[in-house]
Amino acid sequence: MSAVTVVKAAPSRSFPRLALLALAAGAFVMCTAEFVIAGLLPDIASDLGVGISTAGLLISGYALAIVIGGPLFVVAGTRVPRRRLLVVAAAVFVAGNLLSAVAGSYGPLMAGRVFGALGQGAFLATASVVAADLVAPALRTRAIALVFAGGTAANVAGSPLGALVGQQLGWRATFWAVAALGVVALAAVVAAVPTPPPSSPAPRGSGFGAFRSRQVWLTLAIGVAGPGGLFAAYTYIAPLLTTASGFSPRAIAPVLALFGIGLLVGNSIGGRFGGAQLRLLGIALGVLAAGLLGLAAGARSPVVATGLLVVVGAGAFAMVAPFMTRLIGQAEGAPLLAAAVGGSATNSGAALGAYLGGVAIDTPLGVTGPPVAGAAMAAAGLLAVALAARYSRRP
Repeated sequence: MSAVTVVKAAPSRSFPRLALLALAAGAFVMCTAEFVIAGLLPDIASDLGVGISTAGLLISGYALAIVIGGPLFVVAGTRVPRRRLLVVAAAVFVAGNLLSAVAGSYGPLMAGRVFGALGQGAFLATASVVAADLVAPALRTRAIALVFAGGTAANVAGSPLGALVGQQLGWRATFWAVAALGVVALAAVVAAVPTPPPSSPAPRGSGFGAFRSRQVWLTLAIGVAGPGGLFAAYTYIAPLLTTASGFSPRAIAPVLALFGIGLLVGNSIGGRFGGAQLRLLGIALGVLAAGLLGLAAGARSPVVATGLLVVVGAGAFAMVAPFMTRLIGQAEGAPLLAAAVGGSATNSGAALGAYLGGVAIDTPLGVTGPPVAGAAMAAAGLLAVALAARYSRRP
């Protein structure tokens, strides 16, 4: 039996597009909340009277809450049916964004961000496993890719629109809008995601033995390297585009929209060809590393910088579906916990990448330092792919 099919699937093994779209809607709203904050930091810092670096911790705090809280949330809900866990996680996310919207100072705002991140970590992990369980084994990567297409679309449309709302109506309006959309996504999940047949609940703490597998840890290392490489550069992309490439501040949003298209293309590739998971992960990391090095070298050309941003986005997001599918498949008997830990790995990578990008920007490389740091992280991921391939050939 496949490691993913812990809950016996419904008799129909067709592609449940409506249910998957409901899960994708939740991913869209939650990833919008995660990424939109970058465009609101100057306004938040000014309004709350904190420094821009302190405001930037709202991004790190969110990522760390997913890293730590996502798996804990899932473990606490081991005996909760997955559909109910989706609903509870979405409700926690909405509550966190409502708290952020009414926060009058930095502390409550950070608390709201952390609370919302706990819901996001649990929702996306559970959604991955539910999506895989709703379809036949051959369609699992495609189903997971469709769910995460919602997160990709957040970078193309959700985050730019959320930032625009915040700039026009104030940053609190963005959180109100995210909370309202979260309620809509919650309703869609309730209406469209089927209730799985009853099953015997796993005992608390079960499934941790899956993490004795060398392949699980190598897959997690790959999941750290890809987002790490991306976020090392993406966190500091605005100064690179304005200082090195010569874009005006108003031109950054359209350029990032093109970057978002690259994410969509990469996610589509990952879903279509993700059956060869390890090979695709290696190719995607190679494209990511090359694109980041090219971005550092060609940043002074607006055309080259824009084109390579699309390549970087495609390389990074071609990894999403095959990474999650491989991780769930390798974690025998613990798909839900593995998916949650996978979310922790990707967010740990994002946080580490952002930190290393900050270190690199203070070197003589300046604004081209972060892409170089990102390329190094992606190259480290290639080493993990090579080791995973080597050990997979052993008996």
